[in-house]
Amino acid sequence: MTEPAPERRRVLAYLLAAPTLAVGVRFGADAVQGQEAAAAVPSPPQPENLFDLGDLQNLVAAPTSGLITVQVHTDGTASFAVPRAEVGQGMTTAIAMMIAEEMDLPLNKVRVALADARPELLMNQFTGGSNSMRSMYLPVRTAAAVARQRLVSTAAEEWGVAASRLTVEDGVIRCGARSATYGSLAEKAASAKVRAATARLKPREAFTVLGTPRNRIDALEIVTGRKKFGMDHDVPDAKPTMVRRPPTINGTVKAVHNADAVLRMPGITDVAVIEHGVAVRGATFGQCIDALRALEVTWGRGAVDTESDDTVLRKIKAAALPMVVPPLFTKKVDAEFTFAFASNSPLEPDNAIADVRADRAEIWSSLKVPIVAQQDIAARLGLPQKAVTVHVVEGGGSFGRHLFHDVAAEAAEISQKMGKPVKLSWSRTDNFRQGRTHPMCVSRVRATYALGNVLSYEQRHTGSQTDFGHGLGEMITSAAAKLPVAGNLTFAETIFQLTQSTPYHFGATTQLLNEVPLKFNTGSMRNIYSPNVACARELVVDQLAARMGRDPVEFRRAFLKDKRLRAVLDRAAEEGGWGRPLPAGMAQGVGVHAEYRGAVAALVEIDCRPETVNRKIRDAVTGPRVTKALMVVDAGFAINPRGLEAQMMGGFNDALAMALTSSLHIKDGLPLEGSWDNYFYTRQWNTPLELRVVIMPSDSEKPAGAGELGVAPAFAAIACAYARATGTLPTSFPINHGTLGFDPLPREPSTPQSPTDGLDRAF
Repeated sequence: MTEPAPERRRVLAYLLAAPTLAVGVRFGADAVQGQEAAAAVPSPPQPENLFDLGDLQNLVAAPTSGLITVQVHTDGTASFAVPRAEVGQGMTTAIAMMIAEEMDLPLNKVRVALADARPELLMNQFTGGSNSMRSMYLPVRTAAAVARQRLVSTAAEEWGVAASRLTVEDGVIRCGARSATYGSLAEKAASAKVRAATARLKPREAFTVLGTPRNRIDALEIVTGRKKFGMDHDVPDAKPTMVRRPPTINGTVKAVHNADAVLRMPGITDVAVIEHGVAVRGATFGQCIDALRALEVTWGRGAVDTESDDTVLRKIKAAALPMVVPPLFTKKVDAEFTFAFASNSPLEPDNAIADVRADRAEIWSSLKVPIVAQQDIAARLGLPQKAVTVHVVEGGGSFGRHLFHDVAAEAAEISQKMGKPVKLSWSRTDNFRQGRTHPMCVSRVRATYALGNVLSYEQRHTGSQTDFGHGLGEMITSAAAKLPVAGNLTFAETIFQLTQSTPYHFGATTQLLNEVPLKFNTGSMRNIYSPNVACARELVVDQLAARMGRDPVEFRRAFLKDKRLRAVLDRAAEEGGWGRPLPAGMAQGVGVHAEYRGAVAALVEIDCRPETVNRKIRDAVTGPRVTKALMVVDAGFAINPRGLEAQMMGGFNDALAMALTSSLHIKDGLPLEGSWDNYFYTRQWNTPLELRVVIMPSDSEKPAGAGELGVAPAFAAIACAYARATGTLPTSFPINHGTLGFDPLPREPSTPQSPTDGLDRAF
């Protein structure tokens, strides 16, 4: 007997003791969506096919999920404090839609806030791995459905009628001439003690909110400038604060020679030496910048003073794991691809507010792992964890950056040393030079083939060490016995195995990771390892197709394991006009990728003609331009198609930057990039004039992960298009990394200032 779809089943939740109706819900087996992969010959399933990173997150979150509640208030609104971070992905809108759907409540009567750090949630307050919708979809709907059922039963009891006779519309319960609002019943429906309750979820065919395109619930606030991000919060006496930083990564302060003179500068209230710099607090940020420039500091050595791009690359290549399949009696494709250091580069500079007192502390910052931040900050301050309150505020972008709480910990350190509240902001230069970087890496691929078949596929991915000290490591440790990986793997290797798999039947397949322990400030960037791994893979797939005399799309289709990938590829080829004639120097490229239980195909057209590559805008050579792009996505049930479309567009623009323009150049222990002028994220001049997203219909009852899903296939498609347009296999990314193209900012802001000084553009 097959298991009924989740919305056909009765679901269990808990009425919680509270003044007004509050409903909590536990994750059940539905939270883990691992699917069995068919053991098809010649390629057996890889760990990611059986149990992926999102399944791990759901598994470790399950024990504390009952502590997350939907509440109903006397004004007729419902609220939910979501234990995830909103950094522009539209997660709060999707959550509000779930509640509105199951409660038959207008969307504008649902309030979704971000929860403060809640240590009792353990591992259930982590935002990453495109997991928020996968993990929250059923629990939030369940809590909302039980809340509705409880309100309806309360009205039925009051009126002495059967609950089946009642109807609900827009938060009003009716029976004939009688009516009652949710608000009027919120207190009566409350429970005096915790007890179990059940309800049925709505069937999909009855949805009126979920699955329909909706604008973000905060769109009006955003476009009118009323939305509050980190630096918009006002805390009494929290004055602007900035840090003079060393000329190399993680350098230390040996001496400050003129602190007294700086303290006498207009508006400056405090100067303090901290772990990696000198902090100044003033009445305005402009006064802080003046003070930073005036400081005279002798610096100690940093963590990677002797490292530059070339030294790191040599160490990475030396650490690459060997291939094991000998190309005996077969032909082979051998390729090696290098990916430069890159910055997460969120639009909003890192910032945090901290108010540290002798016996307590309070922090405001955009944090994806607030419990880890709370634990670490408490330890640094010498306070018990419960004495540190951490407020999660909405952030202006993250792309992996806010998994780490460096800025919040630094604000706490400064506030403690100054004895005053501080409103700390990193400058844009701080973000690029001292912030987290996506590590440089090399991906080597060997594929053997004969008689029209690919017999083996090996990929060895090697990079500078990625820091996973933000909570994922603890998750892996807690669930180690249940993971489909063997051996004593590092955290990074485990995450690699839970996120990487090849979608093709390529015979004996292995994908392995090795990392070099260099002391850069590293972290994950959007989609972790996948953009680089998939780019290398898809370029080799094109090489295989060419060697075998087959069309790239037809070749992929013949070897793909997943019918969803074949479907999105077919749709992309049809909608994108694959194979249409283009002038010399222009070409199409295609890339496919499956991850987070979703599937995407990207098809792009690129212009690499000399007049395009060598054109200038504001005296800068622009390089190749993608002129058309199409993303076809199957992300399971699309909660908000408009939000899914926006995620695909954002992922494409990230991919465009990674493929063509965005990287950090490391020289003598410091990135040379120091502003948006020389960190060339995607600009209007290289954004395609036509970018379309097609959302495939899905019979899945649940959403897949989508926040990072589009980056890898788009990166691969752009690289493949470039290779076809130029007739040259690109082996170093981004394409323009070999040409610096700008004059680096001074290492020290106190040196004579150039017109392009990054501090001038910090805000």
